[in-house]
Amino acid sequence: MDVSVSKEVNAPIERVFDVFSDLTKTEERIEAITKLEILSDVKQGKGTRWRETRVMFGREATEEMEISVFEPNKSYEVVAESRGMKYHSVYSFAPQGDATRVDMTFSGTPMTFAAKLMSPIGSLFKGTVRKALEADMEQLKTVCEAGSQ
Repeated sequence: MDVSVSKEVNAPIERVFDVFSDLTKTEERIEAITKLEILSDVKQGKGTRWRETRVMFGREATEEMEISVFEPNKSYEVVAESRGMKYHSVYSFAPQGDATRVDMTFSGTPMTFAAKLMSPIGSLFKGTVRKALEADMEQLKTVCEAGSQ
């Protein structure tokens, strides 16, 4: 399953990148995330690992994730493995005049036989995943455009 979402944010790229990549304030900024615990000594950047609990499909789900690539004010990538699936998210940032365009792609790849069998069913949830990602981005956009928070 692949999902892509984009958002234009009326704020400078440095501010947008900082808000999107600052995990220490994620619980306050994204409504669906009920808990986020940093697991690594690295708090921001490549190697940052965390456990995130969010409401998905009406239930809480907890996953461990890690930033695998981190290029300040350009992009960062997040990887996770869970229930036989490998997840990969890429956030890319590009200046658009005084604004910033944020492109996010999310992919889930089945790694086990059971996950491969369930893969067609997972495609049914693509719209719900897109809606959740768009809500996350909209909430982060609001923070960026509100100024310092």
